[in-house]
Amino acid sequence: MPETTNEMWIDDAWEKLVAKVGQTSRTIGAGFPHVAKDGKYDCTEPNGWTSGFWPGLLWLIYRDTGNEELKRIAEECERKMDVCIEEYTRLHHDVGFMWSLTSVANYKLTGSADSKLRALKVAAWLASRFNLRGGFIRAWNQSNWDSKDGNTGWAIIDCTMNLSLLFWASEQIQDPRFKHIAVEHANTVLREFIREDGSCYHIVNFDPETGERVGALGGQGFAPESAWARGTAWALYGLALCYSYTKNDAYLQGSKKVAHFFLANLPEDLVPYWDFRLTVQEGAPRDSSAAAIAASGLLLLADLLPAEEGRLYGTAARRILKSLVDHYAIWDLSDEAILPHGTGHFPANKNIDVGLIYGDYYFAEALAKLRGQTELFW
Repeated sequence: MPETTNEMWIDDAWEKLVAKVGQTSRTIGAGFPHVAKDGKYDCTEPNGWTSGFWPGLLWLIYRDTGNEELKRIAEECERKMDVCIEEYTRLHHDVGFMWSLTSVANYKLTGSADSKLRALKVAAWLASRFNLRGGFIRAWNQSNWDSKDGNTGWAIIDCTMNLSLLFWASEQIQDPRFKHIAVEHANTVLREFIREDGSCYHIVNFDPETGERVGALGGQGFAPESAWARGTAWALYGLALCYSYTKNDAYLQGSKKVAHFFLANLPEDLVPYWDFRLTVQEGAPRDSSAAAIAASGLLLLADLLPAEEGRLYGTAARRILKSLVDHYAIWDLSDEAILPHGTGHFPANKNIDVGLIYGDYYFAEALAKLRGQTELFW
């Protein structure tokens, strides 16, 4: 529950969110929304990297309300995703996003043996993407990128959030193999992705044969040496998760370093532009999803740190969320998105100034944490 009476906005926002998800669950059903335009979410394939966020959002609300219809829809989404496991070749590095919020969530909340098995199978797949020479989990599958050497040596900052699936799997099978892989990738993130000032590279390219670093690419950021806002949020939250599983102080310090960069470079309303190092910020799109991800990560940091230090990160998270509630969130039930003004992939001119399902999920996750629901699906 909110700590003080002047934070009743948290309960108010949660109640509105519960009502809205209850309404949209009847229109979206067991689909896989990704992008909301003109008030309606699209419907993507179950193998998309965002397919777990809608059922994950349903599980968040179910945990709080016990609404069995939301549970039913979430479980139907999870079953539909079985085709991805069966196809095998279309799986990718983002399986943690997909099955942590579906199968791991289901297992934690209901004890489903089938869900546990699904998550363990996918963790084994994620572990198989590990490049031993370079100490990284390979990103994506296809080699049809603007690179003469393909993408077999590419790793991305997003994958930091997927490592929790490997840590969870090691705990479940009482075998450290998956944990060792997650640790090696996390160490590579600290060494190769996080700059001294706390900003992050999106894509780092390694020689897949020798493991040597070749260089960095801009990816979804403005430029190779810029600071993509959502990538910064992935690093902040992902490294905090790594610390929560390992208690390795290097991950905690890394998360804090990234958090300081994120917070120090926010505009007045605390919702970042899509990249922190744009040459011209005026009129540039914001990314509400990056704000929501970072807020939830900051709340985890607050829980992991001693009370006095943690309070600083918790206060920052509350301020970001309050701004999202006051200036961004849409409670109109005719609009399926909760958080508009997200930016998906600006350099590709794709999904700009839209609602994004992962922004909605992390916004709800952060509000749930403020109300005492601190158990993570990650």
